[in-house]
This record gives sequence, C-alpha cells and structure tokens, in this order.
Amino acid sequence: MTSHQTTQTMKPATAAKKLGVYLEATPAEFQEGVVSRTELNALQADPPQWLQDLRRNGPHPRPVVAAKLGVSISGLARGGVTEPLTTEQIDALKQDSPEWLQKERATQAEVRKEAARIKEKNAARDEQSGRPRS
Repeated sequence: MTSHQTTQTMKPATAAKKLGVYLEATPAEFQEGVVSRTELNALQADPPQWLQDLRRNGPHPRPVVAAKLGVSISGLARGGVTEPLTTEQIDALKQDSPEWLQKERATQAEVRKEAARIKEKNAARDEQSGRPRS
C-alpha cells in the first residue's frame, strides 16, 4: 500500500492573514489562486518585492494596525478606525496622539500588566503545589 501525500493548500485570505498583509492590496494572481504550504513558506523565507512593499508601506490589516499603535483591535473600533491604514497614516495618528489613542494605549497597558500579574500568581501557585510549569 502506498501513501499519497496531498499538498496542503489554503485560501488567499488565510495566506494573507499568515503573512500579515491586507488581502485586497495583494496582486490579483495571489488573490485568485490557492496557496500551498510550500509557497507560503517560500513567501515568508524570501518575500518578493510586492510583499516587502506591503509590509513596509501598507495598507495594513487591523491586527497589524492595532499592534503598530499599541492598542487592541476593539480599541481601534472604539476609536473609529475600521479601514486598513498605511504606515504613513499610522505614523500620523501616533504623531497627533488623539485622546482615544491615549486612552486605548493606557487600557492596553493595564491589560498587559494584569496578564503578567496573573501569570506570576499562577507560577507561584504551581511552584508551591509542586506542579511542573508549562
């Protein structure tokens, strides 16, 4: 009995998400085809010019915009940012530092601080009970 190995493929939207780029800004041939795991790995290892340009200049998808601004995706929505932004637009927002951005950054900092506190508390509890840390 021989085993046939099927090539693992994904939709362009999934590949764009894994690459951290906005699908609608990718070339038409990328949007219309399917991407194999091998092709995705090749794009990540040696990105073509279009991918380098998209990552550098945008437009960026919401998760990337949120990360660059230091806020959550929900924070972007509360701030009225629903569209993809270019690097230039993100830099302008950082420069202007509107009140909503300051508030969302502070909220995000509190969330991170609380997550770290909980992680430390759990680690101390695990240590006391003799459980291995994961």
